[in-house]
Amino acid sequence: MTDYAACKTMSLEDAKAAGLYQTIGADIDDPYIEELKGLVLHQDSIDAVKDKLTIVYSPLHGTGNIPVRRVLKELGFQNVHVVPEQELPDGEFPTVSYPNPEAAEAFELGLALAKKVNADLVLATDPDADRLGVYVKDSKTGEYHTLTGNMSGCLIGDYVIGQRKAIQGSLPENGAFIRSIVSTNMADAIAKYYGIQLVEVLTGFKFIGQKMLEFETKGNGTYLFGMEESYGCLTGTYARDKDAVVASMALCEAAAYYMTKNMTLWDAMLEMYERYGYYKDHVESITLKGIEGLAKIQEIMNTLREDAPKEIGGLKVLAARDYKTDTIRNFVTGQTEPTGLPKSNVLYYELEDDAWVCVRPSGTEPKVKFYIGVKGSSLADADEKSASLGKKVLEMINKMI
Repeated sequence: MTDYAACKTMSLEDAKAAGLYQTIGADIDDPYIEELKGLVLHQDSIDAVKDKLTIVYSPLHGTGNIPVRRVLKELGFQNVHVVPEQELPDGEFPTVSYPNPEAAEAFELGLALAKKVNADLVLATDPDADRLGVYVKDSKTGEYHTLTGNMSGCLIGDYVIGQRKAIQGSLPENGAFIRSIVSTNMADAIAKYYGIQLVEVLTGFKFIGQKMLEFETKGNGTYLFGMEESYGCLTGTYARDKDAVVASMALCEAAAYYMTKNMTLWDAMLEMYERYGYYKDHVESITLKGIEGLAKIQEIMNTLREDAPKEIGGLKVLAARDYKTDTIRNFVTGQTEPTGLPKSNVLYYELEDDAWVCVRPSGTEPKVKFYIGVKGSSLADADEKSASLGKKVLEMINKMI
């Protein structure tokens, strides 16, 4: 059915009389909050700095306001400042052109408040509260650094997995860190460091949920953490989708833990770079509107698929994955093997120097996306490599248009 006018309707009174109308209340909210609180690893750290750690939070006119504030309050955090202009639900989103926690614009009011109250971190959840955007303070410079979805995901994942191991003494032998194929390779380094498996899935958190179900039904893995680069992650197995409420809670707990170690979240991020490598990931895109644009996008994918580049941006292609044909071609050994994932119109190139490029048409917009990952010797080196590779990828594609 594509015509909403053809949908059957009934009045509110009739729906209630028929038992078809239910208001979700404490019977759902209370067990949910208790489930989140049960995931806390260091309540002792929260108790130690509950009046010292300062948090600014914005629900961006959406649904996160009550659950995020509630769980933080019940855990004991005393200095949580909500951006007043963005506190209440409003489908017009009057303070932003687009309520996206990935956009700097969404944080303008939050950062202004953060500077007034000297906040340690600034959080913003998107309207349906499944994605989390973050800024963290550098205590040395006073600057607030933005964390990409890859950065915040790895920061939370490393904390959760690392502290679970520290508390329990070991991790499950079949423990798994799950990430989407376009997420950072820092996740791989974290998994290797802790001796657990790294599991790749297609883009979309539903695939992480499917893998969780597989672990539960087949017993071939134990879910420890899952993330995707688009600002979504999940701690715990109570849900099958990303959840910014638990992400907010986990990040605040991590901030409290690191504060007891005289570290900020930014210090923890820098320590991760030193331990795992300076990974940098970003996305480029080309928009091609209209019927001609769609045809051109398909032409780009066909060209790359039929004649895989041997080098991209001056870096040799070591292997080419084609998720549509379910093949991985290793250009070093000449061998071909299956991807092992469902078919999807996605191409992925493993490059030398720990770099990679993934090409994927957008499912919602007339554009083709290029996910780019590099590893540098420093933050500056990683930034330079990322910018250079991104520029060269666009130059290569523009020649095809």
